[in-house]
Amino acid sequence: MLALLTQAGNVAGQADDPASNLLDLRKDDGYRGIWYYNQPSDDEYKYKYSGGLGTYCAKHIPFAYYAKEVNKTFFCYGGTVKGERKLLHMVSCFDHSTDMVPRPTVLLNKGTSDAHDNPVIMLDDEGYVWIFSSSHGTARPSYIHRSKEPYSVDEFEHILTTNFSYPQPWYLSGKGFLFLHTRYKDGRCLWQMTSRDGVEWSEGQLLAKIENGHYQISWRHEGKVGTAFNFHPEGKGVNWRSNLYYMESDDFGKTWRNVQGKRLELPLRTVENDALVHDYQAEGLLVYLKDISFDSQGNPIILHLTSKGYESGPKNMPRTWRTARWTGTEWDIQGTIVSDNNYDMGSLYVESDTSWRIIAPTQPGPQPYNPGGEVAVWTTEDQGRTWTMQRQLTRDSEYNHTYVRRPVNVHPDFYGFWADGHGRQPSDSRLYFTDRTGEHVWRLPPVMESDWAKPEEVR
Repeated sequence: MLALLTQAGNVAGQADDPASNLLDLRKDDGYRGIWYYNQPSDDEYKYKYSGGLGTYCAKHIPFAYYAKEVNKTFFCYGGTVKGERKLLHMVSCFDHSTDMVPRPTVLLNKGTSDAHDNPVIMLDDEGYVWIFSSSHGTARPSYIHRSKEPYSVDEFEHILTTNFSYPQPWYLSGKGFLFLHTRYKDGRCLWQMTSRDGVEWSEGQLLAKIENGHYQISWRHEGKVGTAFNFHPEGKGVNWRSNLYYMESDDFGKTWRNVQGKRLELPLRTVENDALVHDYQAEGLLVYLKDISFDSQGNPIILHLTSKGYESGPKNMPRTWRTARWTGTEWDIQGTIVSDNNYDMGSLYVESDTSWRIIAPTQPGPQPYNPGGEVAVWTTEDQGRTWTMQRQLTRDSEYNHTYVRRPVNVHPDFYGFWADGHGRQPSDSRLYFTDRTGEHVWRLPPVMESDWAKPEEVR
């Protein structure tokens, strides 16, 4: 059994674990996202980042999962108590057969307003819905819950209390969970755990601890999981993050290799190592990770943004969206899209080996230079060398739109999922999704008078 301890000092999973009493499992009367801020900046932008962060952050993966067996997209998000800023872990689904959503399920009250504690979702081979509830550091416990019935979001059972941050659980068919996450111990360290059934877990394994640690993003491709990460140089604080690294495992985390197939000696501890994709530190650039996808050959494409500094505002422009594509022999790094905040976050859709799509809040919003903005669809037919904006999805918005997320097994009618919120002051927050083309955008109903409702089309 996993050797980590609960906050109370009990072995995770014991009967007196207070987490077993945390489950709420009531139905809420509408879809409302959490508003959150981080690091007041004492300038016109107010905060380093802020807004409607129900689908925050880029290092929480995934927020949505399409199950063709029942023709539904299951999703979770950081919700809130009506009229307050308390983080609720919310779970729901979109029924593609009826174009309707149920009242969302309140899984639990996380006991904080910190959106770093947002949940993520994963489904197993049998269709059970798993929710991994994060914590920002070690001040609060983290949880794993499983639905009581396959393909259902009505009832859940508590599986585990432990501690993890930035959760990225990947279920590999026939094998189980390969769970990538971060632990706060002498910096932000990258770890993994594995489990065949989600109940009995392996001891954790440290994957990387270079200087003051890392942020990472990951995705699965067939039987492989790939992860891209940056690092925090020693002594500069976490606002400094640079370099780009990549490694992958096709044997359920037993070994990790670089993109050329060379086995890596773990944990990684040196800045110069065989996983290095590009030395952005030498260029004086910060690296903000966005998404990772794969071509038909399983070669990774890493979407990331670079800038000259962490502070909001025009002085750190240009903030450039870049792709790093493994060609089979080298990393090809391209980038032409520019947006106005380091925390503008969108998703990369590799629809063929030459045709890619980005859906992201790249256009200036009503709170310029704060996170998010107006959402646009960009496409490339030459593997990222040039990008064309096909359509702007949102216009004349009241709030900035933020953190567009790509579902696993994405369905063309629920292609991107995000929230909005004011960039400079607390506000309400609504949740949205779009189809593949961006011709249609829907808002999930903030207030529901019946058990099921159709989302409101806003475009």
